[in-house]
Amino acid sequence: MIELDDKLVSEEVLTVRFRCDLARCRGQCCVEGDGGAPLELSEAEILEAEYPIYEPFMKPDGVKVIEREGFFTVDIDGELLTPLIAGRECVYSYEERGVTLCAIEKAFFAGRTTFRKPISCHLYPIRLIKLSDGRVGLNYHRWNVCAGALSRGEKEGTPLYEALRESLVRRFGEGFCDALAAAAEYLKDK
Repeated sequence: MIELDDKLVSEEVLTVRFRCDLARCRGQCCVEGDGGAPLELSEAEILEAEYPIYEPFMKPDGVKVIEREGFFTVDIDGELLTPLIAGRECVYSYEERGVTLCAIEKAFFAGRTTFRKPISCHLYPIRLIKLSDGRVGLNYHRWNVCAGALSRGEKEGTPLYEALRESLVRRFGEGFCDALAAAAEYLKDK
């Protein structure tokens, strides 16, 4: 782990080569898994307030789940999550040409909202961990559905933190991303 400001960063965030490859994974990170996407309280509030904006882009089954269960769920640890369709797929998803994509992000790119999508989704496969001392940990989440992203990242030589620069800037700012790049250079020289 590397300490940057008040954050602990797994070295894998700096060393793993990664570049999303939707042609291979088909958006399975929005379908597979054992729970919905983690949400911050402010994001849950946005999802509820802006639901009419996303709803036209969503699958009918997702709309039904939201009508029945609400805009978010709470797990046994008290964490907020996106609800799931039949215990698998995110309710805020849709499918286009066999690829599962985000209806929230589609609304964003259509200029209908300034909220792109939950930060946990935008940062994936980096997972944020709330540490007991109040700091944040950044860990790389290994998952077989991202095998194509690992192959592509290795082929292109793209470190994970560079592939996710836009989302890292969104969450932590430019200065943090510059510090990540400096830490990666330091690790290369070790």
